[in-house]
Amino acid sequence: MKNFSGKTDEELALLYVGGDNSAFDELLARQQQKLYSYILFVVRDPELANDVFQDTFVKVITRLQEGKYTDCGKFSFWLTRIAHNIIMDNYRQQRSEGLVDINKTNDLSKLSGDGLMDINRENEFVNTQIMSDVRNLMDTLPAPQREVVYMRFYQDLSFKEIADITGVSINTSLGRMRYALINMRRMAKQHNIQLRMEL
Repeated sequence: MKNFSGKTDEELALLYVGGDNSAFDELLARQQQKLYSYILFVVRDPELANDVFQDTFVKVITRLQEGKYTDCGKFSFWLTRIAHNIIMDNYRQQRSEGLVDINKTNDLSKLSGDGLMDINRENEFVNTQIMSDVRNLMDTLPAPQREVVYMRFYQDLSFKEIADITGVSINTSLGRMRYALINMRRMAKQHNIQLRMEL
């Protein structure tokens, strides 16, 4: 097997376009965990997340083979944008079929807040509980708000990057974050949940 450790994702994509199939295998290995985590966070259904993940890579392969990718930026953003579009298409289809798109049984336990601070055990326990409460609050947000919170705080993307990936303006991204925070604070107050981390 070839060693691609010195290659960027963008270079691997172009190598695959040039006929090197093992370059795509490396791309998939690098991207699959991050992409699947993003998809699962947004759709909250492992079976649907697998379908979206597979559809995303089928579309990526098709677009690469059709020459619709040029090294014009970060490959991971391009990949996430494709996944985002597939998710939105799925939501539109569910709405047109009159299906409910919220799965109350899924929690966000796969997102780890453990180890965020090196503090004493008592504060660590409190902070772990707060992170669990935050994940539960996030789970109740509408999908667009939940998505922007995830991208901003778990993927550390800028609002410009979020806007590019989701195909909206920066102001819309900022607005979604603002409403998400307002909603989370309101719910925390209603349920008497503390959101302040212990130092």
